[in-house]
Amino acid sequence: MRPLAPSAARALAAVVGPEHLLTDPAVTAGHAVDWTGRFRGATPAVVRPGSIGEVAAIVAVAREEGLALVPQGGNTGLVGGSVPLAGEVVVSTARLAGVTAVDPDAGLLTAGAGTTIAAVHAAARAAGWAYGVDWAARDSATVGGSIATNGGGLHVVRHGPTRAQVLGVQAVWGSGAPLDDLGRLEKDATGYDLSGLLCGSEGTLGLVTAARLRLVPHLPERALAALAFASMADAVVAVGALRRGLPGLEAAEAYRAAEADLVAGHLGVAPALAPPPPVTVLVEAAGHDDPVDELAAAVAGLDGVVDAVVATDGPRRAALWRHRESLTEAIATLGPHHKLDVSLPAPALAAFAEEVPARVAEVAPAARTWLFGHLGDGNLHVNVSGVDPDDHAVDDAVLALVLDRGGSISAEHGVGTAKRAWLARQRGSDAVAAMAAVKAALDPDGVMNPHVLL
Repeated sequence: MRPLAPSAARALAAVVGPEHLLTDPAVTAGHAVDWTGRFRGATPAVVRPGSIGEVAAIVAVAREEGLALVPQGGNTGLVGGSVPLAGEVVVSTARLAGVTAVDPDAGLLTAGAGTTIAAVHAAARAAGWAYGVDWAARDSATVGGSIATNGGGLHVVRHGPTRAQVLGVQAVWGSGAPLDDLGRLEKDATGYDLSGLLCGSEGTLGLVTAARLRLVPHLPERALAALAFASMADAVVAVGALRRGLPGLEAAEAYRAAEADLVAGHLGVAPALAPPPPVTVLVEAAGHDDPVDELAAAVAGLDGVVDAVVATDGPRRAALWRHRESLTEAIATLGPHHKLDVSLPAPALAAFAEEVPARVAEVAPAARTWLFGHLGDGNLHVNVSGVDPDDHAVDDAVLALVLDRGGSISAEHGVGTAKRAWLARQRGSDAVAAMAAVKAALDPDGVMNPHVLL
């Protein structure tokens, strides 16, 4: 790692103040490793801007001093996209936090990039609305990070991913020029959607400082069912039927018996369904009126359900959700592991889930494969424990199978550095060349997260 030049240190300290330029390795170390512990780097400095003006000034210093920048929010990414693996300077969005405006009539909310998703939910609820994106890391994941990776989560089946919630973005391009789209209206046909361009860009084009987000109606009544299936194929067919016939469908989350046993042991509680069936699917319905009867009728019409538990009160729903939302935490207790977030077409989903453990075993016989995910939108999280963090054979085996089955190598966490070699194999050389041309135009000196995505 190249140390920060004295001239660069002086310039950055002049921009944000000495107290917001962190260079002590004991302090910066936490910014140089990802949540899984698999991706570890080092940084000469963490800089914490407090305004879009300070971000623009940081980019100017980076261009002048030849620094590479890695934007970092809650650092909950899983593909090495937000850690300084090549000795980059980390730009933390921690001070760019807070909900700054809520329009309760239009259903819009403006928040800084460092605002947690949980804080967005709270502000939306206070205004009589809800936010359509949610996942287990809501207390640490941030608005800026979710835009950078086009995060999805639990409710994509109803509301779509982050891209569908973003109306406008405030940011600084790698050129140092500002973008301020926070005043965009719902209907605006004036040229390119530059805010949309930043969704999924992984910090390679610019640094998001704030966003204007669409809200969705708050549906106070909820019902949750844990459904047991004999196979993933039966579960996929059932969820397809629910998507067609259950208007209030809010989530459809699946995991297998192995995951059920692991998380039950981790939590010290009984499984959601005992004994755990081959596949458990959590199905949640929401509405203005109690959706229990609607959910029960929809479940009664399904083929392949071998057992079911329905939760209508808040504590019981929370207990069932805890099994699903604690899976990543439970797998983490097994040590650093490979997390491969992928998506498959519905017709290929069940066969992939059956085949992928065998593919992993072929290249890593001692490894264990853990599968769970968002069955309603075809997004599975393939987790492999018992493999060295630097061993890419497992990744290659899984991602090759994904492409063979017509899927996507990244469903919601981005490409990062972990999957960079696979981008052209999925998108094609022409598409990657177009992306490179966009980056060259908006980040001419290549200072924005240069080792990620492309």
